[in-house]
Amino acid sequence: MVDDSGGRTEASSRRRFILAGGAVGIAGLAGCSGGSGGGSSGETVGTGGSGGDGGSGDSDESGDPLLAESSAFDAQEPNWEENNYLATPLVDAGYERGGQADLERMGNREVEEVPHGEPVRETPEDESEWLEPDTLVFTESPSEDVQGRYEEDFQAVFDRIEEETGLPVEYNRVNNYAASVEAMRSERAHIANFSTGTTAFAVNLAGAVPFAAGVAPDGAFGYRLFATARADADEIQSVEDFADDDVRMAHAEPASNSGHQAPSALFDQYFDVTAGEDYEINFSGGHSQTTRGIAAGDYDAGPICSTCMLDTVEADSGLSFDEFKVVWASAPFPNGPIAYRYNLHPDIIEGIRAAWLDSDFADTRYAERTGYEEYVPVEYRRHWYDIMVIQRYNGVEYTQGSLSE
Repeated sequence: MVDDSGGRTEASSRRRFILAGGAVGIAGLAGCSGGSGGGSSGETVGTGGSGGDGGSGDSDESGDPLLAESSAFDAQEPNWEENNYLATPLVDAGYERGGQADLERMGNREVEEVPHGEPVRETPEDESEWLEPDTLVFTESPSEDVQGRYEEDFQAVFDRIEEETGLPVEYNRVNNYAASVEAMRSERAHIANFSTGTTAFAVNLAGAVPFAAGVAPDGAFGYRLFATARADADEIQSVEDFADDDVRMAHAEPASNSGHQAPSALFDQYFDVTAGEDYEINFSGGHSQTTRGIAAGDYDAGPICSTCMLDTVEADSGLSFDEFKVVWASAPFPNGPIAYRYNLHPDIIEGIRAAWLDSDFADTRYAERTGYEEYVPVEYRRHWYDIMVIQRYNGVEYTQGSLSE
């Protein structure tokens, strides 16, 4: 959750915001706990972390006094102020995702207006404005929820769309966030799987209507921001240690939530570390590239989408979770949603929604590749509230140029 106090209020990059009365604040994202299926308890991290002596790490062996033993990791109480951990126990505990409590918390928020940008567009009342393509085009871009999937991986859902709408589906893979938004804006794509951070751009620029997000069979939902370093980077013990000229930092892409937008806001507000000022930002091109770059020594550290780290390491036999150290993690964010273009014919919209929300994809290649057997409804102004406030804090303008600058 993010501090809803109106964005940047001082010229200085050193800011502390007072939570607005009744607002849902960044505090819940700043020091999270709760493993897969367990939700988060709202524990708040302050600005400490590098100077504590309460870690249970094996400092004689690692040289990092805060590196805790794997057995010490508690998903409900990670105690990031005093500990950091190798990635292995986090993954073993399913900590890369949130749970049903997080999903319910997001969906039950009282949000009257979107905090940044424009709300989702309504289907036009004028029938002459309805879009009725002969073929529906589905697109996706590399994102928090996409790792090298191919057209055949989507056959189960494409079959369901055709069954519900009577229209065939064409797959169109694009290579970056900007291209996915432009495809929908220009009506060359009608359905898309956007990344979490790109979703607000798609709503504002392309008329996207996010409506569904995947839930794992065990109820796990979303992903976290892992502030990650090489396991042997003993001098990096907390987010504060990123603010060092000798630390090579990687971010994913400008529009990425966990790879750029969220750390730019959360590191600044809660750790007094300002990306671009306290350390140089090197855009790697994506979470997978950041993960591989840290392992290879091209970078010392960087913010990584937790599920992307999982996918990247599991897909590469040359990588191990023990090569990575997590010095802090956020509360869960929603995973990238499925969205349709707002001006599609209402009957087509109804069919698209049914294809995802009324289907069980168990035992299909789609479920195998996505990790999701079912999809649940999401509402942009509620589930994306934190994302919009983070982007407002960062001064993001919803323009096509901002996606790739």
